[in-house]
Amino acid sequence: MANAVTLSNKQKQHLKSLAHSLKPVVLLGANGLTEGVMAEIELALEHHELIKVKVPGEERELREQIYATILAHTQATKVQVVGKILTLYKPSNAQKIQLPR
Repeated sequence: MANAVTLSNKQKQHLKSLAHSLKPVVLLGANGLTEGVMAEIELALEHHELIKVKVPGEERELREQIYATILAHTQATKVQVVGKILTLYKPSNAQKIQLPR
């Protein structure tokens, strides 16, 4: 599997601006990070390249672990975390999002 993409600050800013209007496409439910949720995240990444995942829960450390697991599993790049929402980027073969150099 390819590793996560390393983004420059300019590229991260670009992705953040694109992500601003997005709604979270995947919401973790009471069962947490299940295989089904992971599959959903992977599908969404393949389809959209830039997605938000909402991770409810009060435990900050637990959320951090969930973020780390998602990133490790999907090989996506963390664009940002705002509150309980993780923004992920992973270029697909179609390369829908053109990043600035």
